[in-house]
Amino acid sequence: MTMVAELPVEKAVNITAIDASQGERRIPMSYAEFLNNVDENTHAEWVNGETILFMPPGTRHQQVVAFLFKLLGIFVDHFRLGEIISAPYEMKASPESNAREPDILFIAQAHLDRLTEKRLIGPADLIVEVISPESVYRDRSDKFDEYEAAGVREYWVVDARPGKERADFWVLDEGGRYRATLPDENGVYQSIIIPGFKLKVAWLWAIEKPSPLLAFAEMAGFSPEIIELLRKGPQS
Repeated sequence: MTMVAELPVEKAVNITAIDASQGERRIPMSYAEFLNNVDENTHAEWVNGETILFMPPGTRHQQVVAFLFKLLGIFVDHFRLGEIISAPYEMKASPESNAREPDILFIAQAHLDRLTEKRLIGPADLIVEVISPESVYRDRSDKFDEYEAAGVREYWVVDARPGKERADFWVLDEGGRYRATLPDENGVYQSIIIPGFKLKVAWLWAIEKPSPLLAFAEMAGFSPEIIELLRKGPQS
């Protein structure tokens, strides 16, 4: 992790100084200082007048993020529905809001003007947060309240920690409040914001996750013959 030279010496940060027991370090800093002094490749958020530097996430967290990012990306790109972006990437939902870096965010085609060269200005349409041991309260409470207030239309919270596997899906109602939306009787969650996207929740906990391409083909209604060709791969 690097900080640019303009940062005063007394505020210089070394990644080893992060409290591993908490998974983060907090540094009092204005938003202007955050923009000027925190490297764009650093996983950090600006929250209530502090910059929060995070420890690198664990393997299981990254495996779930990677699977969902690939699956959502294939689906969204194929149907030209918008953009899928993963952390580290800043979302500044409003001039008064905190600056967050969701694990995955989706911006619908109609809102692509919110994307700037360096960050998203305005709320994402859908956000996915995958819980780490130190992020439970942050993802389930702090970010829940912030994303609801900002108008993020759909919010997924995925907990892939061993023995705690759980996925919660929230959609804004007409009053601007999140309401829980459940998977169907087959354990399939259908997104409200991404039309046609159907997630088998069990995919998230599988030791060997399905090919995102095959999962996409199933969602998109490809014929069994095409799916079988994709499954077999190139033939010699």
